[in-house]
Amino acid sequence: MKPLLRAVLIVDALLLLAFGLLFLLTPWTSLYNALLLVQTQPALVGQAFGIALIGLAWLALHASIDGGLTSSVARAVGHVNWLTGVLMLVWLLGLHTPALTGFGQIVAVLTGVVLLVLGLGGVRLSGAVRRRAKLRAAEATAAERAEKQAAKDAAKNAANRAANEAAINTATSTASTDGRREPVVPATAGFPVYRAEPLVEPAMPAATVVPATAVPAAPDTRPVGPASTAPLHPAVDEPGLSASERAARAQAAAARDEARNAAADAPNAPRPPFHG
Repeated sequence: MKPLLRAVLIVDALLLLAFGLLFLLTPWTSLYNALLLVQTQPALVGQAFGIALIGLAWLALHASIDGGLTSSVARAVGHVNWLTGVLMLVWLLGLHTPALTGFGQIVAVLTGVVLLVLGLGGVRLSGAVRRRAKLRAAEATAAERAEKQAAKDAAKNAANRAANEAAINTATSTASTDGRREPVVPATAGFPVYRAEPLVEPAMPAATVVPATAVPAAPDTRPVGPASTAPLHPAVDEPGLSASERAARAQAAAARDEARNAAADAPNAPRPPFHG
């Protein structure tokens, strides 16, 4: 669309140059009479207007070459053209001023229509080119941001990968120094490295060893005679004994009872003969 706008600018430059030269030749009365045109009075105003139109034509031609000025200059020249066309139509058709012959009036009206159409077309094209340029600039900005974000992500992934590799190397060197090897977990970018710890079994309690001196003596296997009237243990509460002697005798009697019961419960303990 921009090449079309440049073509419109070239046409605008040619029209502006033609009108500029025509107004610049305002003092040439015979030329105006031959073209059936009304001569501008005073001639100084016509020549000044002609110089302005020639300068605008040069600007349009320069904008058609320089891409940075194409849209803005085309918009300005387009507004000038369609406003000039509207002004010519109002004066020629509405006010019938200046009074021209039939051919001259037809030429003037056609010129106003051409300026109106060409100016509106240039304004529309310049707006479309400007919108497309803004869209391209926005896309370029978005692409640049995406590239920067991709570069940041790549740098971050590389840093994470390097950190994981360093952690794995450190773990491997530590394991080789300690004399034991640990399973190596593959590193993944962006995730921490987990190491398997050895399973420690709970310690079992040690078996209690009973000293040989604690084994009770073999029970007495002599035949049991008739019951004796004498007591099995000496009386603890005998008169004339102190409190410490009584406690010692009670402890000795309890120890003998426990030893006898343990010997009787043993699986290989000898049994007394049966009687009767």
